[in-house]
Amino acid sequence: MIKPEKPSNEALRLDALYRYRILDTDKEKSFEDLVTIAKAVCGTSMAAVTLIDAERQWFKSIQGTEAAELPRAESMCGHAILQPQQVMVIEDARVDERFHDNPIVTGAPHVRFYAGAPLISNEGYPLGTLCVFDPQPHQLDTDQTEALAALSRQVMLVMELRRFAQDIQSHMLEREDYERLLNEYHDLLLAQNADLAEQSRTDVLTGLPNRRAMSVALEASLLDADGQPRQTAVALVDIDHFKQINDLHGHATGDRVLAELGVLLRAHFSGRGMAARYGGEEFVVLMPDTDLRTAELQCDFLRMAVAELPLGFPVTISIGVAAHKAGDNVDQTVSRADAALYQAKRSGRDRVEVA
Repeated sequence: MIKPEKPSNEALRLDALYRYRILDTDKEKSFEDLVTIAKAVCGTSMAAVTLIDAERQWFKSIQGTEAAELPRAESMCGHAILQPQQVMVIEDARVDERFHDNPIVTGAPHVRFYAGAPLISNEGYPLGTLCVFDPQPHQLDTDQTEALAALSRQVMLVMELRRFAQDIQSHMLEREDYERLLNEYHDLLLAQNADLAEQSRTDVLTGLPNRRAMSVALEASLLDADGQPRQTAVALVDIDHFKQINDLHGHATGDRVLAELGVLLRAHFSGRGMAARYGGEEFVVLMPDTDLRTAELQCDFLRMAVAELPLGFPVTISIGVAAHKAGDNVDQTVSRADAALYQAKRSGRDRVEVA
């Protein structure tokens, strides 16, 4: 194990960290939310906001494993802050000479994959990281890496807002200055909340709404303004043999297929429904005020359009369609669409099946 060196400006870095008065404080929802988003965007089982103290790595928020702190000598984040302008990615720690015999690699939580985006203070000092990690080797594509870096900037914004609020409470200010600071704090908080809301509703790769946003929209679409049931259809769309596309052409090409399908879905259902990425190579389409036969025809048009995509190799999709029934909940409707999708795949793929 190679212990991380300390930055040349270590004393100034620690002074900057201590000014935030955040070490050894309780969990806070703003940090928990950002860790949840980072873990989902990067597809890992664990993620954390870490701060590098003089001799330890302390976790402000951690998910997927239980820990409060680690010795700095065992810290991967201690290495990440040495290159503060880039995201440090370790695809397999067991073949990295710095970490192959690290206790967190050889023992619990058995880290193999790690990516850490440094948390940079306003003065330019690296204070810690927003990191994601997993017990399996892993890769991040460009969009995921950029998203992790963007989320690390959001962590710093939350820390600045937190320090700002503490400063307001600890100083007696003239009324005019006090109101000005409150207004600036309010504006920063609104900007952060808007950015977080958008990130938590949107799939990074395709630009479509994600599963969470679709669930909210589906719930809302079942009743009209008067509270009466609406005729609503739901379709589940799956790219046929997507694993083979990744294996034969590479993950970058697989991502391009997902992105192109996202563009096609957005165009196909714009103004008369909503499409979202449901997970992996699966998408879900919401078609309000649409009977089952019309929904089936629309999905068949989509299937034919996908077959014509100029990707350089054939791509097909299978689709399962279900109409929402009075008395059913959202999960039951999606489950019936999923059963129809399974039937489409079992019947030879590249087809639409109706529940």
